[in-house]
Amino acid sequence: MLSFDFLILLSGLGLAALAVYLFASAVFTNNANADADALAWASGDEPRKSKSALINFSRPLVHNFTLQHAFKIKSESYRTKVEKLILTSGLSQELNVDEFIGLKILWGIMAPIVLIILNFALQLGYPYWLCFALGLMGFQFPNFYCKNEKKARYISVISDLPFFIDLLALSTEAGLDFINAIQRIVDKAENSVLAGEFAIMLKDIKLGSSRADSMKELAQRLDIPEITSFVAVITDADYTGAPISIVLKDQSEQMRLERFVRAEKAGSKASQAMLIPMMVFILPAVFIMVFAPVILQFFYGGK
Repeated sequence: MLSFDFLILLSGLGLAALAVYLFASAVFTNNANADADALAWASGDEPRKSKSALINFSRPLVHNFTLQHAFKIKSESYRTKVEKLILTSGLSQELNVDEFIGLKILWGIMAPIVLIILNFALQLGYPYWLCFALGLMGFQFPNFYCKNEKKARYISVISDLPFFIDLLALSTEAGLDFINAIQRIVDKAENSVLAGEFAIMLKDIKLGSSRADSMKELAQRLDIPEITSFVAVITDADYTGAPISIVLKDQSEQMRLERFVRAEKAGSKASQAMLIPMMVFILPAVFIMVFAPVILQFFYGGK
């Protein structure tokens, strides 16, 4: 009967052979596509530097070892889902679908295999479940990063939207048309996610896209209900011929009301979240301070 050490040895040799195969296939595949890759990078397709140091570190490894395996994943539904996640996270200039999948393969599959091989070969003594746990975390890392960026964009847009709509209403009442009013806001705003998306919308309009289509693409990139409502109201005003300034003023009042409602909900959630710490830590201390003297007097008062 085979011993456990012998099974570990066989599994280690198998993983080492798999690592050699993946390395060789990556090298030969990249050599075959070297000219195409060089032309792609020379034509200005180089991605923007990511805000994540891990992605910047991983990008050469992904392009050398896992990108060709990401190409083999042909599921249209999965690729569409990943593309939407990247788009709504504002990372379309940092990542594409293939790099996203390549990061999952690199940190979720290849990195744990390398760790298991090193752990066996060097007799490091780390538990093997730790390698699988790190692999699971690495596999979910691209999702975590995109969702965190999407959440940060949501907070920024929701904070700026009522103020921007007020400025649009004032500018249109002063005589500017809607596009010039947006252009003025884009010129004045700094480090604003919403202003950056407005700038992309203006660029699309200058390239020949209609205002309605550009605003619909804006709503798709942000995927925020308030922005979708804003786009729908402006589009309806264009079709019906309603004054933009009045529509914007009404929209501003609605946004402020929704912001007040969100603040009330956040306050109610905060009060509910405080109940558990109060019951666990504060109430026992109060009971001790109130009833401890009575209990002590009851047991030791007559002595």
